[in-house]
Amino acid sequence: MAQDTKELQAINTAWQIAIQEILRMIIRDVYHAGGEAALKTQIKRIEEAAVDSIYSDQRLRGTDEWTEVLVKEKASNFVTTLLTSFTYDRA
Repeated sequence: MAQDTKELQAINTAWQIAIQEILRMIIRDVYHAGGEAALKTQIKRIEEAAVDSIYSDQRLRGTDEWTEVLVKEKASNFVTTLLTSFTYDRA
């Protein structure tokens, strides 16, 4: 069981790093294309759409309500934390 837990943690970490790097590149391009105001607008739009998508997703249906709410809440918090963690120099 401990090996399964370590493997699951490694997979989760790998996904997190991959998604973070993809978002970093996309957000950098949005910043360079439109400046800080456009970046803030796009990040807010992406965050709202992602959270809405998480809460309307059907994949967790059939699990108990507590698990469904917990996973969706954690996923929404992850989206918000990830998207608001990006900062770029104005230069």
